[in-house]
Amino acid sequence: MKKLGLLSMFLILTIFISACGTNEEKNAGEEKKPEKVYKVGVDTTYPPFEFKEGNEYKGIDIELINAIAKDQDFKIKLSPMDFGGIIPAMQANQLDVAIAGMSITEERKKVVDFSTPYFDAGLTIVVKKENTSTKTVKDLKGKTIAVKKGTTGAKYAQDNATKLGIKVVQFNDSPAMFQEVANGNADALIEDYPVISYAIAQKDLGLKIVGDRLNGDQYGIAVLKGQNEDLLKKINDGLANLKKDGTYDEIIKTYLGE
Repeated sequence: MKKLGLLSMFLILTIFISACGTNEEKNAGEEKKPEKVYKVGVDTTYPPFEFKEGNEYKGIDIELINAIAKDQDFKIKLSPMDFGGIIPAMQANQLDVAIAGMSITEERKKVVDFSTPYFDAGLTIVVKKENTSTKTVKDLKGKTIAVKKGTTGAKYAQDNATKLGIKVVQFNDSPAMFQEVANGNADALIEDYPVISYAIAQKDLGLKIVGDRLNGDQYGIAVLKGQNEDLLKKINDGLANLKKDGTYDEIIKTYLGE
């Protein structure tokens, strides 16, 4: 009987140790599970919203997405690329989020879901400083217009090319487009108002803005359509919190003084 009792105790102890080991291994496995890091597509040739200064990314969009991530406790990694490649990269599951001064349009809504708007932009016409003949969109007839690929400015120019009687030339980035007009190789360019206003204020580009804004575009933060509802909610909640506590206004004021 004594031997049987010792054997029983030994078996119970063995089972207890095995159970503890299993739980410890399970807990260790859970602790090692990597935290989700969301890949964010940005276009760093788009000041004041996104640009690179030395080795640091700066701008309204950069500070905004970082502040939203901090407010909502999720991690991000910035992925700089040409603007025209951002939505295709999202469709290829190479990006989770896009914040790139992206105008909310019905066409883009077919492939992405947008956050609540975070900035009122609008397109404007820009010409060389010495140009005195171009004052409104009607004065563009017969002229060569520079635009940036994949933007609403490019779409506006292409959609209205026949109506306005213009020739459209496209560029991969804003600086190249600015230079084309400054050099006299194009008569005008179409760009988002805050972007060109900031660029002209920072440096003498030999350019000026003319006429009224061509539309009332609003910028939004994008996620792939129908696949990131939880993330989109976090983005919207974070944006609302930043507007409520004044952080949003501080970011805008830093770059636009508004």
